[in-house]
Amino acid sequence: MGMEKVETASEHVSQEQRKTLYRKVLVVVSISQILGGAGLAAGITVGALLAQQMLGTDAYAGLPAALFTLGSAVAAWAVGRLSQRYGRRTGLAAGFAVGGLGSAGVVLAAIFNSVFLLFAALFIYGAGTATNLQARYAGTDLADRKQRATAVSITMVMTTFGAVAGPNLVGVMGNAALSIGIPALAGPFLLSGAAFLLAGLFLFVMLRPDPLTMAKKLAVQEEVCKRDGAVAAAVNKRGLAVGAVVMVLTQMVMVAIMTMTPVHMGHHGHGLREIGMVIGFHIGAMYLPSLVTGVLVDKFGRTAMSIASGVTLLLAGLVAALAPDDSVVLLIVALSLLGLGWNFGLISGTAQIIDSTTPFTRAKTQGTLDVFVALAGASGGALSGMVVAHAGYAALSIGGGLLSLVLLPVVIWSRR
Repeated sequence: MGMEKVETASEHVSQEQRKTLYRKVLVVVSISQILGGAGLAAGITVGALLAQQMLGTDAYAGLPAALFTLGSAVAAWAVGRLSQRYGRRTGLAAGFAVGGLGSAGVVLAAIFNSVFLLFAALFIYGAGTATNLQARYAGTDLADRKQRATAVSITMVMTTFGAVAGPNLVGVMGNAALSIGIPALAGPFLLSGAAFLLAGLFLFVMLRPDPLTMAKKLAVQEEVCKRDGAVAAAVNKRGLAVGAVVMVLTQMVMVAIMTMTPVHMGHHGHGLREIGMVIGFHIGAMYLPSLVTGVLVDKFGRTAMSIASGVTLLLAGLVAALAPDDSVVLLIVALSLLGLGWNFGLISGTAQIIDSTTPFTRAKTQGTLDVFVALAGASGGALSGMVVAHAGYAALSIGGGLLSLVLLPVVIWSRR
């Protein structure tokens, strides 16, 4: 949208109105995150188990995570551009709707025992995952610089309620699915489909006025820039690069270890209840600390929390590698550290990206960078099954932890 068009359409917005709109957007996005969190938990918890059951081998058990993460890459690009052109409301609602259709496809694939349909549906299901992450940006559109990381954290912490409940409903949804003639492992996708569709509908109805459109009006009103060319020149390319690397590495390490943990546990006699509990703690650690993390990022800086992310991920890999096969407690500790390290990296990286963009390029830039984040997760998910099949779960965990240390030279370079 051209600057002139925004300027002629804009009305004066006072700082008090901005604060009121900011609070309203946070409430609306937070509620959608509760629903979206419940939706994304299904693929994480039982996607690998469903593929393992249908294929009869572990070597490709990482494919579900790779497919829905690859699908989320495509969706991130599309949602970013839709949001830039038509506003957050339209982009986010469309992404959640497509994710809901993907969940329905997974259920049909399980009913007809079709591996081809399963993989296609998981790819589409990834749109819900991408949209759930893209929604964090909507909460920052009307925030000032000192509020941005905190705004991200508020929306992410609300995801906890749905994301933690989702894995712990695996057994319940499995029994519900069996009662209507659907395979048990497809049950959680019934929940995710309904959750994604409700999240999209809620955002479409309630996210008015659109926060990105209002941010553009405020940018013109405050004379941050005078034309599109000036906006492009204001982009901080080094900040974008650092934020992207932080999010890419944390996503790759987290997805790789997380994907194979349910398969590893299944091999050592743990049932769906124990697996759901471990993944529930993991997802809780991904989102629940967000409120504190956002304050820390705004107070101590993006660099310090990026370093904390790398160190925490290393500890997670070491604990997962050294945990006895029958120890659910140590796996909970490892996966909780894994989620916490991801949380530090995502919020500090997201804040860095928001700092480095302007409202006139922000949504499409965020969407493009989230593509790389999703592709990193897809790579981690695809390779994780092969690493475990040939070298074992401990090797995967240690390798992931060591990979996270790459963050240290990157953030040091950013300070020079």
